[in-house]
Amino acid sequence: MALIKKPMTGMKDILPKEMQIRDYLIGIIKETYSKFGFTSIETPAVENIANLSSKQGGENEKLIFKIMKRGEKLNLESASSEADLVDGGLRYDLTVPLVRFYSNNQASLPSPFKALQIGSVWRADRPQKGRFRQFYQCDIDILGEPTNLAEIELILATTTTLGRIGFKNFKIKINDRRILKAMAAYSGFAEESYDNVFIILDKMDKIGIEGVKEDLIANGYDAASVEKYVSLFDGIEKADNGLLYLADTIAEFLPDEAKDNLLEIIESVNGTKNCDFDIVFDPTLVRGMSYYTGTIFEIEVPEFGSSVGGGGRYDKMVGKFTGQETPACGFSIGFERIITILMDNNFEIPNQGNSIAFLVEKGIQSEMLCNIIKEAQKLREEGIKVLVVRMNKNKKFQKDNLIEQGYKEFKEFYKNPIVK
Repeated sequence: MALIKKPMTGMKDILPKEMQIRDYLIGIIKETYSKFGFTSIETPAVENIANLSSKQGGENEKLIFKIMKRGEKLNLESASSEADLVDGGLRYDLTVPLVRFYSNNQASLPSPFKALQIGSVWRADRPQKGRFRQFYQCDIDILGEPTNLAEIELILATTTTLGRIGFKNFKIKINDRRILKAMAAYSGFAEESYDNVFIILDKMDKIGIEGVKEDLIANGYDAASVEKYVSLFDGIEKADNGLLYLADTIAEFLPDEAKDNLLEIIESVNGTKNCDFDIVFDPTLVRGMSYYTGTIFEIEVPEFGSSVGGGGRYDKMVGKFTGQETPACGFSIGFERIITILMDNNFEIPNQGNSIAFLVEKGIQSEMLCNIIKEAQKLREEGIKVLVVRMNKNKKFQKDNLIEQGYKEFKEFYKNPIVK
């Protein structure tokens, strides 16, 4: 029986052309974020199952690739529950590993600590375009900064990076979990129902306000509360300044600093941005992770039609490891979705420099081959990319393939240059 050539469902092989774009993108990300003071770190792909299942990852905790115990620890005959079989799992995001890393190494790290982490994560999700079971995430986080300077720096670093890649006219949507809770409290929803109300609200872009209203009523919520809740969004849409209108309306339930926090972030970002994007208050923005405690934000790119990144503040997460709360805020770029957009638009890496392919005919004498390689080595030392390959019979097809790989110049070497 022949072995299976295709990768596992939801995972993919990456061909050279895409890999070049991925490497280029990672280079831009690292270079740009380093200028904002972010430091690269790395964490293991495998985390303790208790950390991954701590009810902080929302729906992602249902998608964990779990790892069985090994060696003598694994006893299938005596196992009576999953805990007897499983002790680890592949990370489903980079935030939980980062917080564990910070908690374990805090004494050796500066404060505030600005971390950059790029790496694979795994989710047993239903694959679709731009979404895989193994995929790259790219996170920047600031731990130890309690003020909204963290949010401002995260947004500016991320938007600067997107601008360098070539994105324009994108949108940063921003909200605050405290505003979401105040809206629900004002409308009369019980506190224990907030998470479910937010899950329904998060469908707004797909089912519209009427769909949200119908869904809330179908879930058994009081019609008067639902009507009061829905009316808030109608008032926001009609107001000259939706955030100020909302803050005034729900003032009894909303801390003043929540409104002031968002206003200052929006004003600061608008006053210092250096690429083409808008930052807008969006009261329907929820973000799925339950660990968010304050500001939340998301990137919307017209070419993709959905989010290509997001993040927020998670001030209570470090405390679950250390017992002492530490302010924390992060922003994640949807690396795979950005790659999808670039590939769909036939993106070409700019300023690749000179690249030459040496095509060497088979049967060429060793002395001549040695001289050819010496010439290639000299050009490489001068910073020129040189590929030395044997010449194929179908030279045109070979050159076409090399052109696709970025080679712009060719030099041909024959075993009998006088005849040829």
